[in-house]
Amino acid sequence: MEVVVQVGFRHSSVRRRDAARAAVVVVLSLLVAAVAGCGSSGDGGGASGTGSPGTPSTIVSLSPTGTEMLFAVGAGDQVVAVDDQSDFPADAPRTELSGYTPNFEAILAHDPDLVVLTDDNNDIVANLERVGVEVLQLPAAKNLDETYAQIEQVGEATGHEDEAEKLVASMRTEIEQIIRTVPLREVPLTYYHELDDAYYTVTDDTYIGQIYRLLGLRSIASGQDGYPQLSAEFIIESDPEVIFLADSQCCGVTPQKVAARAGWGDLRAVTDKQIHVLDEDIASRWGPRVVDLVRDVARIVSGIGVQATP
Repeated sequence: MEVVVQVGFRHSSVRRRDAARAAVVVVLSLLVAAVAGCGSSGDGGGASGTGSPGTPSTIVSLSPTGTEMLFAVGAGDQVVAVDDQSDFPADAPRTELSGYTPNFEAILAHDPDLVVLTDDNNDIVANLERVGVEVLQLPAAKNLDETYAQIEQVGEATGHEDEAEKLVASMRTEIEQIIRTVPLREVPLTYYHELDDAYYTVTDDTYIGQIYRLLGLRSIASGQDGYPQLSAEFIIESDPEVIFLADSQCCGVTPQKVAARAGWGDLRAVTDKQIHVLDEDIASRWGPRVVDLVRDVARIVSGIGVQATP
């Protein structure tokens, strides 16, 4: 899959957008033709004609993480529609748009200057570019540095470079400070991070696994597959010291239900009351709220008795 990251918006590119839309009117449906025609203002200033030349004034986000980044850098007023999974911030203009099965005509109905997305499903990137709509594709970040880079890309794409740089600097500083509060350990704590009630988990090589590692934790899972499915027998044998539940919202899993599973009652995480429920959204996204995840996990880890190294 080609990663499409377009962050430059020039006055001439907006004129090319309008020309491209006019050229394809004859081959689009009447609905799309009407929507595209409404977006041609003739002055290159976007649908509303406001803002600096080349700065997008109508943004559609098909990515929950992208939505959080847009609002965090100060581009919320430019966002006219977000997908059905974008539930933060609460005032984001949530719609029935889908990032998993994107509908070309439904997206164009919002007359976007810019579409932010994670995956190129249904060839949506090519279709949008064909009618001159700018696309910013933000694939799932592999580490914190990629999160910072994407936030800066969002800032550049929306005319909020300074805000994005300040946000990244603040996130870096806060995460570094949080990590320093965690007691040093000679041996990392072992953990099991439950993604669902079918025992899918994460290894240390995943995005969240790397965060756990920074905080003195080591996954009981390993191997080339970053998201393996474990057996109950393997989990019991591994006897993790901490269990993180990222499936309470989706699957109704609670610490009490985990403790009641056959053979799980004697696990160290159960007897030491170290089963912790995580916010599934924060734990699965790689946007600005990763700071909240680091803070929550650091608080949990710091509360587990340790003997500091000399």
